[in-house]
Amino acid sequence: MGDGNGNSDSLSFTPLGSGQEVGRSCHLLEYKGKRVMLDCGVHPGLHGVDALPFVDFVEIENIDLLLITHFHLDHCGALPWLLQKTAFRGKCFMTHATKAIYRMLLGDYVRISKYGGADRHQLYTEDDLEKSMAKIETIDFKEQKEVNGIKFWPYVAGHVLGACQFMIEIAGVRVLYTGDFSCLEDRHLCAAEIPPITPQVLITESTYGTQTHEDRSVREKRFTQMVHDIVTRGGRCLIPAFAIGPAQELMLILDEYWESHQELHDIPVYYASSLAKKCMSVYQTFVNGMNARIQKQIAVKNPFIFKHVSTLRGMDQFEDAGPCVVLATPGMLQSGFSRELFENWCSDTKNGCIIAGYCVEGTLAKHILSEPEEIVSLSGERLPMKMQVGYVSFSAHTDYHQTSNFVKALKPPHLVLVHGELHEMSRLKSSIERQFQDDNIPIEVHNPRNTERLELQFRGEKTAKVVGSLAKRMPENNELISGVLVKNNFSYSIMDPRDLGGYTSLRISSLNQKLSLHYSGSVRLLMFNLGQLNDDAQLVHHAKLKDSKRGNPTHVIHVFSGKVIVNFYGNDSVAVVQWQSNPVNDMYADSAVAAIMHAESNPVPDKYLPTSSSFPKFDTAIEGMIKHICGDDVSVVATERGLIAQFEEDGRRLLVEGNSDGPLMMGGDDPMDDPTTSHLLQNLTEKMRQIVTTNTEDGENDPLEMEY
Repeated sequence: MGDGNGNSDSLSFTPLGSGQEVGRSCHLLEYKGKRVMLDCGVHPGLHGVDALPFVDFVEIENIDLLLITHFHLDHCGALPWLLQKTAFRGKCFMTHATKAIYRMLLGDYVRISKYGGADRHQLYTEDDLEKSMAKIETIDFKEQKEVNGIKFWPYVAGHVLGACQFMIEIAGVRVLYTGDFSCLEDRHLCAAEIPPITPQVLITESTYGTQTHEDRSVREKRFTQMVHDIVTRGGRCLIPAFAIGPAQELMLILDEYWESHQELHDIPVYYASSLAKKCMSVYQTFVNGMNARIQKQIAVKNPFIFKHVSTLRGMDQFEDAGPCVVLATPGMLQSGFSRELFENWCSDTKNGCIIAGYCVEGTLAKHILSEPEEIVSLSGERLPMKMQVGYVSFSAHTDYHQTSNFVKALKPPHLVLVHGELHEMSRLKSSIERQFQDDNIPIEVHNPRNTERLELQFRGEKTAKVVGSLAKRMPENNELISGVLVKNNFSYSIMDPRDLGGYTSLRISSLNQKLSLHYSGSVRLLMFNLGQLNDDAQLVHHAKLKDSKRGNPTHVIHVFSGKVIVNFYGNDSVAVVQWQSNPVNDMYADSAVAAIMHAESNPVPDKYLPTSSSFPKFDTAIEGMIKHICGDDVSVVATERGLIAQFEEDGRRLLVEGNSDGPLMMGGDDPMDDPTTSHLLQNLTEKMRQIVTTNTEDGENDPLEMEY
């Protein structure tokens, strides 16, 4: 919640990037005082701090958890900056494959950022990247972890190797964040999983809006024919691609196509990336993250050892001597190998450039799709744009049908669209709302812009588990269970206090308190005042002043069933109140202290204090009370049932005090003829028993009377 109230039922979602845009994915999820950041990327079309997500709108030091879905720069490019240059103190998780590729890819990003003297735009250094690795923890697919009461676990997302969707649960409310995902299996990656449980909130990409992808076979045929046409006319074919993911998919297609076309064997195909060999080793290491087709092939022959594709680590290894195909990074022509080759080749009509993935606004790859007459080089020179530009999307993002089917399978009450340009996102929102309305499926679709806070209301039920010794017996219907209620984040348990050590990290301790008061009055006055609090004030130890040793109490009085002990030191005129502290005993002790202070400030001579012999007998007291309430024509009679109030005028007999051993009914008379009066008399009789001392004849044995 934005107000930080851990008891609020409001869940808030704030895009800090990729809200009504593509690039710098970063979102903040807040609920019940917990804060989760989802991805932390940079904008590929911007530089320096302008490329960062809007993290200055949040208190970074209060974020509990950061989840990275995959290794693309627009999802993790700002992570070293966040971990090393901000006050972030939470935990960061990603899958094993993502962490391995993250280190390589961002190392390459740091080096490319220096290209052309762009050091001033660098957000972090190689050293920052290296140090960030120690702060990143890994998680397996479907492995559930918990951080500060936030439960989360990943599902396969397709898209690229190691990409995942995160299911997050806070206080019973589930949120699924898909990141970038693809519901179609390609040549090497699995399709995205559909989680078996329904989230209350689904946060998903809207990159392609209402667009529909071509069938894979049609798309591959169009791609290979375009490449074939360019190289057979003597041109050079440039394919900008991300180092890992799309590049491997395209190489699998080209290697297979070259194998089946002998006339192309003399035309070289290059994979130009400084990460070429490292990328291949990563793919061989994490082959278990790929689809069944690849896993079967690798048992016989490694499909990523290409027969017709060679690798280039740098431009100095490349001999530009005729038609060729070059897959080069980065994929949006911002800088690096792909940009250098593009600037060299763009002025020749025989050459071609095939854009094979999604392009972000503000990048050169997006710009050339509009067929400009010239482009501006990195050095500022204007170059004529004459080469052929083609577009065949191998981008592993969901199209409209994949997205709508995914949402329909989960049926979340709330759908939040991110990672899409405003117009595409708006069209997708309208289409899903219309489709779900026609199918009578309730759903609310939201598409907040960057920094716009979305508030959703959820009210969950709180349940507590009975554990420990309290759980050994099945309670009866409507039986009250008494114990200690323990809250651990968002789970509640009821247990016996003695079980705290076994079921929690809590430990039991006791606090014994003592309070000394000056008291110079008599013991009888002290006993009288304490006896006004409760009828169980009891003298358990007494000694004559001349026989008592200094430092030992002359009298020990127990009050409230011994929960409060008053030690009276007659030689020193000091009363010490002692008790084991808890809310009830503290109240008892306060009462005892007040009684002692009242006795000290209002001294009454002992001869004026009532003695046991001055109290009326119980039978006399009870009869007087009943006559006062019911009139003089009533008498109290002892029967087998107990004490009965008998009315002489109308013969009514009402139960006053029951005898548990007596019969339920007597002589046909129903003592409940007047249940209200009978209930009143029984309550008053019970209280009378508590406050009236039975007149015994052992007053001569009263130790207080013998003391002086």
